[in-house]
Amino acid sequence: MSEGRSLRYLSTIGVDQLNGASARKVAAMESAGIESVLDLLWRYPRRYIDRSRQADVAELGVGDEAVVLATVRQVSARRTRQGRALVEVDVADGTGSLRVVFFNQAWRAKQLGTGTEALFFGKIDDYRGARQMTNPVVDVLVGAEGRRSGRQQTGRIIPIYPQSSKVGLTSWDYAGLIEESLRRTVAFADPLTEQELDQLDLLDRSSAMRAIHEPEVMEEVEPARRRLAFDELLRLQLALHLRRAQLERDARGIEHATDPQEASETTSSNSFVATFLAGLGFRPTSAQRRVVAEILTDMHSGLPMNRLLQGDVGSGKTVVAVAAMLAAVQGGYQAALMAPTEVLAEQHYLGISALLQNFEVEDEARLGGRRALEVRLLTGSASAAQRRAISEGIANGSIDIVIGTQALLSADVTFARLGLGVVDEQHRFGVEQRAALRESGRRSQAGADPDLLVMTATPIPRTAAMVVFGDLEMSILDEMPEGRTPILTHWARSELEEHQAWGRVREEIQSGRQAYVVCPLVDGSDRMVAKSATEEFERLGRESLEGLRLGLMHGQMKPVEKEAVMASFRSGELDVLVATTVIEVGVDVPNATVMVIEDAGRFGIAQLHQLRGRVGRGANQSYCYLLSGNTPSSDAEVRLGALENSTDGFYLAEIDLELRGEGTILGSRQQGRSDLNLASLARDRDLMGLARDLASTLVSSDGSLASRPDLADELALTLDPEDAAFLFKS
Repeated sequence: MSEGRSLRYLSTIGVDQLNGASARKVAAMESAGIESVLDLLWRYPRRYIDRSRQADVAELGVGDEAVVLATVRQVSARRTRQGRALVEVDVADGTGSLRVVFFNQAWRAKQLGTGTEALFFGKIDDYRGARQMTNPVVDVLVGAEGRRSGRQQTGRIIPIYPQSSKVGLTSWDYAGLIEESLRRTVAFADPLTEQELDQLDLLDRSSAMRAIHEPEVMEEVEPARRRLAFDELLRLQLALHLRRAQLERDARGIEHATDPQEASETTSSNSFVATFLAGLGFRPTSAQRRVVAEILTDMHSGLPMNRLLQGDVGSGKTVVAVAAMLAAVQGGYQAALMAPTEVLAEQHYLGISALLQNFEVEDEARLGGRRALEVRLLTGSASAAQRRAISEGIANGSIDIVIGTQALLSADVTFARLGLGVVDEQHRFGVEQRAALRESGRRSQAGADPDLLVMTATPIPRTAAMVVFGDLEMSILDEMPEGRTPILTHWARSELEEHQAWGRVREEIQSGRQAYVVCPLVDGSDRMVAKSATEEFERLGRESLEGLRLGLMHGQMKPVEKEAVMASFRSGELDVLVATTVIEVGVDVPNATVMVIEDAGRFGIAQLHQLRGRVGRGANQSYCYLLSGNTPSSDAEVRLGALENSTDGFYLAEIDLELRGEGTILGSRQQGRSDLNLASLARDRDLMGLARDLASTLVSSDGSLASRPDLADELALTLDPEDAAFLFKS
């Protein structure tokens, strides 16, 4: 490690030690989660204003879009004749003056008191012969009370820091305190060697920290961001590599008697897997066979399998999961499949039971030494008697495959010999549920870690998957089974097109098929202009779909009620199922050929793609109509346009990542205090690969960072205490 202040040292210095850090500022920073100098230095600028090239107010003309650094000379607030709040602010910068007006932002009068110095970003327009800015973006640099840091304001690049009116700190306040922190830190210890920096083409940490906060020219910012973003990604990858190594070191695996050749189309094996694949009634894709072979290889290795199966909607993940479960059962073990909802668990139970109805397993306690393979369903809605019977069957081994919800993790569920756990729709579960399923295997008579297969039908961009699932091996189903008809998607942009959508529903039902209508809410809400499932159910029955047999299903119904409605729809007793997103995953009714999604602009891309995947599951042409209601936002237009033009879930996931950023994809991962402040999974794909490669070389064969104590210390500092305890317990 190079000479300088370490992150650990900076984390021990409170912000109250800085010159200019008044008690008010310290309290304000603490409320924003900034307690140490390290926390402060990790509050990076969100953008920059290049004052060395900035035009003066006097030079601005009508139509120009500009950033103005000016001082408030006068402010007034009143109500318009229409009752809207109007705040008028006169500002000047020494070369000229400008009026800035805000509609429906009454709080601006308090924010922009006389004497306030701020940046105003907006378009110059003309009002009664005078130049004016309307509702600009505002960054307050110096408050009305005139607190200044003595920093030069012109001829330089000004960093703009994230602010909150609740906290009461201006960008200028942050800049002054960060300048003081950099001056007193002098140099930063760098955990990367000069050779590594050269190979990675990265700046040293001291140069990067100074350039990100105090660039002399704008060209310095991006190299600084790349270095500090790389640090974030490296810490994440080190944590994931250490987690995998720790799990492997602690593992007590099962060596299943499997052979990857069982997945081959030409095999003569009479194994459960080969028999199952040969008797499906359709030809498995080469991708399905490839992934089954990967899984069988893992299951034979003697190390616990930890594999993620990604596949687009309809790519045949269930077939792969059943093959894996059969491999476990044939070796005398049990398999468990855990789904996030009762509707999905019920769907899996019905489908898998039908697929396996002709399979038999060895059982010395039975006459003839064989019995039918037993598949059972366990959910929270099971009666006490049903639960006792199923729990007893799981405990004595007479149940081979159990499908259920998180009820499978209950303390009263004890497996006889759990050999494989399958987690469906992984994005609905966390690491804790995976760990609990693994522990269930250790508590069983097998006394070992069961193999684990986690599945997601919500495709995740590779860079995001490397963070979210970096401790798992990955398999991808990138082919669709034969006979799947592409879904025709249409975004209804007008009332006429909406009318045509309902006409298509009627046509399909007249042809003997069925339809879904999805609404975002259960009941009406004054706060959201969105279709209510209950209200829409009643309206459609009176108007657009009068005379058809409609059913209603939403998450607030009791499980037994949902099951009854779903059974009626599957059997064809209902023509149209009006529902909320409770049908988002797993619902499989091949006769349903039309999906109408109301207020589609309110859904995310992944959710829309999942909902669309409920149709197109049979041989008939299927349709999806996106109804946007009121004028959608610009982001919603991009989402709906992308859905209309593509059915490729992986492509849509990349669009989603670019639109929403990684925050929504990473969810509540809680990896550490630094997390991803600068790194972008959409932009930094190359950095992610470099970070992963370096992490794999730095984690030693014994699963530690013993040779790099500096990096180990940084990682321990940035992880939450629970993760740190797990990763460094050795």
